[in-house]
Amino acid sequence: MTTGHDHHEHEHENGDNGHDRHSGGEHAGHEQLFRRKFWICLLLSVPVLFFSETIQNWLGYTAPTFPLSEWIVPVFSIVIFYIGGLPFFRMAKGEFKNRKPGMMTLISMALAVAFVYSLASTIFDLEESFYWELVTLIDVMLLGHWIEMRSVRQASGALQELSKLLPDTAELIKEDGETETVKISELEHGDLVLIRPGASAPADGEIIEGESSMDESMITGESTPVSKEPGDAVISGTINGEGSLRVKVTAVGEETTLAGIMRLVEEAQESKSETQILADKAAGWLFYIALGIAGLTGIAWVIAIGWDVAVLNRVTTVLVIACPHALGLAIPLVVAISISIGASNGILIRDRVALETSRNLDTIVFDKTGTLTKGEFGLQSMKTVGDLDDDQALKLAASLEADSEHPIARAIHEGALAKGLDLPKAENFEAIKGKGVKARIDNQVYYIGGPQFLREQELELSDEFEAFFEERNEKGQTTVFLSDGVRILAAFALADQIREESFDTIKQLKDQGYEIAMMTGDNEAVARSVARELGIDVYFSEVLPENKDKKIQGLQDEGKRVAMVGDGVNDAPALVRADVGIAIGSGTDVAIESAGIILVHNDPRDIVRIVKLSRATYQKMVQNLIWATGYNVIALPLAAGVLAPVGIILPPAVGALIMSLSTVIVAINAQLLRRLRREM
Repeated sequence: MTTGHDHHEHEHENGDNGHDRHSGGEHAGHEQLFRRKFWICLLLSVPVLFFSETIQNWLGYTAPTFPLSEWIVPVFSIVIFYIGGLPFFRMAKGEFKNRKPGMMTLISMALAVAFVYSLASTIFDLEESFYWELVTLIDVMLLGHWIEMRSVRQASGALQELSKLLPDTAELIKEDGETETVKISELEHGDLVLIRPGASAPADGEIIEGESSMDESMITGESTPVSKEPGDAVISGTINGEGSLRVKVTAVGEETTLAGIMRLVEEAQESKSETQILADKAAGWLFYIALGIAGLTGIAWVIAIGWDVAVLNRVTTVLVIACPHALGLAIPLVVAISISIGASNGILIRDRVALETSRNLDTIVFDKTGTLTKGEFGLQSMKTVGDLDDDQALKLAASLEADSEHPIARAIHEGALAKGLDLPKAENFEAIKGKGVKARIDNQVYYIGGPQFLREQELELSDEFEAFFEERNEKGQTTVFLSDGVRILAAFALADQIREESFDTIKQLKDQGYEIAMMTGDNEAVARSVARELGIDVYFSEVLPENKDKKIQGLQDEGKRVAMVGDGVNDAPALVRADVGIAIGSGTDVAIESAGIILVHNDPRDIVRIVKLSRATYQKMVQNLIWATGYNVIALPLAAGVLAPVGIILPPAVGALIMSLSTVIVAINAQLLRRLRREM
């Protein structure tokens, strides 16, 4: 939810109606602004409090007097009001425009009344003023606003992180065949560009010449590098593998797939509804209550004693006491502490909206790659025939793949190392683009690659290998084959590895009644296999980025409160669209920037802890709101003078003291939340 504080922060600059875009830079700027104002006003408040007659009477001391010393309190108070008080009036403009009084309206009313009455008391020599109440109110409100700014600073850096996927320049192939380095903004439709191995595609395009594989995981979520040949499409921001490509540009700038994802993120961010927390609603109610009681107080006292300064004193006391010192800190203190507790448990709360919403979730959607799985290939199983056993076959395959950077090659090599196998030395290594590799081991040439590689060697799968291949293909696993050019020696099945903790996560969440779903850019077979193994009943396969966003929105349209857990660029729109976006900390920067909550330990089981923290946080918020507003139930009637007939009238100073005590109680109650740290 958005508090009365943060949905007005931009009004300080432009008098807007509260619908801000949550720019990370703007939040940081406001945080620094309110921190600076707080410290300046706090220092200026010291002489006001020291020379205040009320404080002197309470503490039993006498401040020194000297020429013009009587002007210290009013002059310093006016300066504090100008520096720290006026911003709240600017921030209240949105509430006035929308006719929805809230925290800013209530604060502004109390500040205005205290300021005007105090000036009048100085000019017309009335009995008492509200200067010390005025400056302490400003100090407390600035502190609360600063704390809240710091705790809810919400970055929109997802867009910047997305743009980083694009290279700054491209290699443009000129008519004479030479290349020229140009800015990507200079590219046009029909241009021919060279994409070297390891380079990012500068624009969407079509391959004219060359074969390679492209890492599209950051865009499509597909964990396996996609083989590319002439006629295939290339997506801007994806990374080229081992071969050089000549690509004809088909989309530039705002037309590219990456730009489309960026638009989705921006739209999802802007579509967040402006919610008001209980504190702001309570402040709105309190505004009307205070005005009503103040009006009735004035009428009753005029009827009782006629027009007198005492009537003005009573009305002013009611309006000043109604201002929420404690209410202004009730939520920010709890949020700051809960964020600290989360951080100590490896849960980073970047957006307190996400924290507050987590307690009401009923559906949790997981991205597959990098979230439920490790996002990297692992050797799942293998098949050998004849005299060659598994270890011998794995040693040969790992030696062949030792010099390759391909994900499948790394998985086979690491699988052999994990078994502690001593690998023979391979010579004359050669990578055959998009197909496989070959090398010589002990004067014998061996090959390893996929089915297409076998067909080029005119090798046929035996019944045993055919059955193995079909079974693994049904599970969505990738199979490669080892041969000596004459016969097939072994087959290796590889797949994205499921995290061990994912099994426990899904079980715990299902036991607690959550509906679990999985989304992935992978094909149906891969999705079905992973979902079946984890016990997930609902899964969506081959989902493009824009459809991930739509899937989340579709679930929300059914009335479900949805959390999205992901780690890739393709998850960014869905993470922002979901009621709660949760990023695995090892994921890409853009996913982390798009999420409201980040799991630093990369452990999806922390989702259970998030819900626990959310519920405890909300409970403390409600308790603090009760404490913060409860004193008004007693103080406002007393300030109005309901017990005046029996000789009990609440002096303004005593009312302010009660108000300060409620602030202390709220602060102590918020600190009790720290006990949850030991329970998580």
